[in-house]
Amino acid sequence: MNDPDRAAFCQGPYGTEGDPADCGDPVRFEVARHRRPPLRVCPVHLGPALLLADGVLWPPGISLIR
Repeated sequence: MNDPDRAAFCQGPYGTEGDPADCGDPVRFEVARHRRPPLRVCPVHLGPALLLADGVLWPPGISLIR
């Protein structure tokens, strides 16, 4: 995620960069993960990311951004 333009788009729901499931919506939330960079997602993928992404903390650490 070195490209600042790329960082502005949703990585949900799995958080794997370049994943075909990546969405082009703007990022609104950041989800904390264990030993991984935070997962930046749109409102649509917040719920699925909490359930499906690797390393999500529980209880989840969610920050509203933008």
